[in-house]
Amino acid sequence: MDEVKKTLEVEITLLAKKFLEKSNNQEIQIISHFDTDGITSAAIMIQSLKKIDQKFSIQIVKNLENEFIEQLPKDKITVFLDLASGSLNHISEAGFKEVFIIDHHEITQEVPSNINIVNPELICKQKISGSGLTYLFCKELDESNKEFAKLAILGMIGDMLDKEIDTLNNGILEEGDIKRKRGLMIYPSTRPLNRTLEYCSNPYIPGVTGDIKGVLELLRETGLNPINGKYKSLIELNDKEMEKLFTAIMLRNPKTKDKEIVGDIFLLKMFNKLEDARELSAIINACSRFGESETAIQYCMEIPKAKKRASSIHVKYKQSLVSGLKFVSDNPQIQGKGFLIINAQDKIMDTMIGTIASIISMSSLHEEGTVIVGMANYGEKIKISARNAGRTGRNVREVLARVMNIIGGDEVGGHKFAAGCLISKDKEEEFIECLKKHLEIEMVKI
Repeated sequence: MDEVKKTLEVEITLLAKKFLEKSNNQEIQIISHFDTDGITSAAIMIQSLKKIDQKFSIQIVKNLENEFIEQLPKDKITVFLDLASGSLNHISEAGFKEVFIIDHHEITQEVPSNINIVNPELICKQKISGSGLTYLFCKELDESNKEFAKLAILGMIGDMLDKEIDTLNNGILEEGDIKRKRGLMIYPSTRPLNRTLEYCSNPYIPGVTGDIKGVLELLRETGLNPINGKYKSLIELNDKEMEKLFTAIMLRNPKTKDKEIVGDIFLLKMFNKLEDARELSAIINACSRFGESETAIQYCMEIPKAKKRASSIHVKYKQSLVSGLKFVSDNPQIQGKGFLIINAQDKIMDTMIGTIASIISMSSLHEEGTVIVGMANYGEKIKISARNAGRTGRNVREVLARVMNIIGGDEVGGHKFAAGCLISKDKEEEFIECLKKHLEIEMVKI
């Protein structure tokens, strides 16, 4: 592992050195992904460039579409964060002055000679977030950028890599002054349990999530009654209370494994208050998915006016999430052996369909390896998000790529167990039929 760490860090050091050489007195355009990992990556980069008086512009995008790449200015230094590994050929042919990519998604193309990239998939396949890579890169620009380590941790948690902590990520944890406590991974661990359980989506608890009556019944069962009208928070529970709550949740979701809901709770300071990192990550994610990526970045930078706005958006986001889950449970979906296709059309926002698919894939409602595919309208296109239940089984990125090769569409991006793409609306039925065929064929192969 030490050799792997050294190799990745050497690559980052070389990239940072070249970036400083090429960007001197040049304007930089930053393109970053709109999820928590992309937003925290952008916030780290923005603040780091400000320190060295570097001129820059920033754009936050949902998807890196070919049309978007083509219309970008070509005379600036272009930096892609937490995306672009699936669009190397298009970027290479677009005629950019100089391109730098800091990303961690899977790569299926040869890296063109005119692209500067750091991606662990090319070196060691180490699990590290885009924000973690951006942080290590920016620390090479200036050692004082260590102050942004906590943003890298929020990005890591946003990309569900908190259980993949290894040597490199541990170092970032230490630099970010993160407190860790073992317990149920229900967030926010710092808020009253009745509110936490009502909006709990990871893990999704049948009969409790989105149902206040179910929440109060569970709390009564466990003897967790309010004191002076207020329920305890998760981190205030003693060992016996924590065990009772764990048992009650497991009884409602018996397929859930201990390791899925028990783990490290990460606490860090934001706006001078100790907060649950999962909650902070969810707030950042909510802002972007409601079209307010600027608020999300300002929140990461701890700008006071962003705090109230972000909290308000997060409340709406949680309500939309519960509504989306209710839509899935109340309406028939396309099911087959080893797969579930949720064609939400305009019933679930395109910015939330991936989150819904992720929650269902982690809910233990389906057997491990089941492919969950969410579809939602996105203007004149359809957003596709695929996940694997239990993060095991078929490579969904490869499955989507094969379907795209047949019906046509934008390049597939993502990972083995979490991938996505876009198709035009007129290909909706063709996509579903082609996808079903490929999933059924793969099931026979297995």
